[in-house]
Amino acid sequence: MAPEAQPRRANGESLTDCHHPDTMTEAELEAAIASDPDWKDIPADWYKDAIPVTPSPKQLLSLRLDADLVAWRRPQGPGYQTRMNAVLRADLAAARKNTTL
Repeated sequence: MAPEAQPRRANGESLTDCHHPDTMTEAELEAAIASDPDWKDIPADWYKDAIPVTPSPKQLLSLRLDADLVAWRRPQGPGYQTRMNAVLRADLAAARKNTTL
């Protein structure tokens, strides 16, 4: 996190600029998307093969994790539990793949 953003984060302020696209013209928005390095390898028709997915409901449980794992993930900010869930999901997918060979 950028040092100048730390006080804002400490005050609970959002670091996103989610309302900015609403103030941009269509041409400005297209130019911003085109200049985004994360977008450069995405084909223009990426959405044609997209499959809508409804996320399954989460199950609340008490889980004991090693303190160093939590100390590493929690400072990464909101969504750290979701990212931990994604790691477990990838592990499940790999296990399923390996058992079907």
